[in-house]
Amino acid sequence: MAKKMSAKARAAARKQRDKWKTKRWYTIRAPRHPWNYQNIGETIGESDEHIIGRIYEMTQQEFNGDFTKMHVMLRFRVSETVGQDALTTFVGHHHQTNHIRRQIRRYRGKIDDVLDVVTEDGYLVRIKPLIITQKRVQTSVKQSIRSKTRDVLRGFVAKTTYDGLQVAMLDGSLENEIQNQIKSIYPCRSVVIRKSQLLQEGVTMDHGPTLDEIHAEEARKEAEIKAKKAAALAEAMAEEEAEGDEDAADDSDDDVAEEVAEAEEAPAEEEAVEEEAPEEEAASGDVDYSSMTVAELKDLLKAAGKPVSGKKSELIERLQE
Repeated sequence: MAKKMSAKARAAARKQRDKWKTKRWYTIRAPRHPWNYQNIGETIGESDEHIIGRIYEMTQQEFNGDFTKMHVMLRFRVSETVGQDALTTFVGHHHQTNHIRRQIRRYRGKIDDVLDVVTEDGYLVRIKPLIITQKRVQTSVKQSIRSKTRDVLRGFVAKTTYDGLQVAMLDGSLENEIQNQIKSIYPCRSVVIRKSQLLQEGVTMDHGPTLDEIHAEEARKEAEIKAKKAAALAEAMAEEEAEGDEDAADDSDDDVAEEVAEAEEAPAEEEAVEEEAPEEEAASGDVDYSSMTVAELKDLLKAAGKPVSGKKSELIERLQE
């Protein structure tokens, strides 16, 4: 009985389908606004249900090319799928721990805080600012700076949509606003939003380019790149062919000119003398190659096993080597 069950199990195992063959690739895209469905990566999954809710992380340098923000990690969560596209929502960012540790040194002051704010369009966001002072400061100064920072954040976020808050946090404008407001209390070395987290979504704005428009724009750019590459390749091939035709024309023109000049200058009775002259000059070791035709020079080069391409002056130099 055991043998029969094991045989059935083996048969069932052979009939199981390969799960990797059923999976497909999805293009991960940033939110519609303010990032215009930017292509930020790819992921693989069996179905749309497996993709929904997946978190995708990337550095800000990879996102917008800002090399100074290579330590900032952005987090996107897949909210829906449209065909092969996985649409995401920006759910926050954070600075890498090793970078934060390098900013904190002896004899400097560190002021951090946690604040929940609500944007104009109803998004609840948790923001964690970090302020590094030039020197150590008293607790009363820290409290003043922390209180001022909270007032600035609440006032700024209350008048800004979640889309505008994303841009302000990533381009540094929010950090600059905080630093300008608190520098009158104590000089600060740096002010950063070290972490943000989306706690609750609000009203979704329906503006910006549609996904179909983004696809059309990407197809147009890809077609332009292919056309430029094809044009550059065709131009290079045409230049090579033109150079080859010019070289061939120069060689043929030189051959014809030399033959015509020799035919006009040499009388008919001296041709026999010219045929015997090369043998005598070769015997004496002083051959006059300039009086020979190009065809004769090429015959000599062939007999010597040397290349026969080039103009008459080049052929003569090759024979005299």
